Amino acid sequence: MLERQVQAAGGVVVKTVGDGIICQFDEPDAAFRAACELQQATAELGAGDRTPLRIKVGYNYGPVVLAQSDVFGDTVNVCARLMSLANPAQVLTTRQTVDALSPALRGRCRNLYETQIRGRGVPVVVCEVMWRSDADLTKVDLSQSELAAAAGGGEWVLKLSYAGESYLVEPAGSVRLGRDASNDIVVPSEHASRQHARIFARDAQFLIADQSSNGTFLMVDGGARELRLRREQALLGERGWIGLGKTAANHGDHVLRYRLERRPR
Repeated sequence: MLERQVQAAGGVVVKTVGDGIICQFDEPDAAFRAACELQQATAELGAGDRTPLRIKVGYNYGPVVLAQSDVFGDTVNVCARLMSLANPAQVLTTRQTVDALSPALRGRCRNLYETQIRGRGVPVVVCEVMWRSDADLTKVDLSQSELAAAAGGGEWVLKLSYAGESYLVEPAGSVRLGRDASNDIVVPSEHASRQHARIFARDAQFLIADQSSNGTFLMVDGGARELRLRREQALLGERGWIGLGKTAANHGDHVLRYRLERRPR
């Protein structure tokens, strides 16, 4: 069924890998439409089932190397990374791909976070494609103008809570988290690395960068899944939980709470 959907959208199935398929399209708009149609067809197929069928879709726009009826190269590697990050029933792409779409389709995409890909010096901005027709979405990437408007002329600061103490990250500031006493916020947990992560502000938004051995876990309130960062960066949503070296779902001495707060000027 999925192969028929790909062909109907003008694509070519390059090969199958386990229960997945790798496809190629000539134009980014065609790949966008195919991704949405694949998700829609799968949703309709599993409608009413106790355990509905769900698929992940990741696609990227760029040059590929063709050899022996297969595709290789950086574009394919990024695609594989998107697949590893996607939730069931989700379509992920990159900012570069979104910029190549026609204007009408760009409006159906939203930025999520940055991720680092092995072998690339520059992080990749991961975007989500809104393939459903409903508008039940959690906005995770407010622009600087939107934040300023929402703040009513004030500014946003990030408040972190840990072990009964509160810490503020200023609009142009940063804090370091970890087990070592030299950090701004010392987290004396066996799961935390000595220099575990850094939180910093950029373009009126706050990001967290993992620098650890075990990873940093991010749970944004209202989000569908917990994100594990491994030497990567991610945008912090309005509020949520950060776990150092272990899932934030299991509260303990490795977990911090965060939220954005407006400070009047």
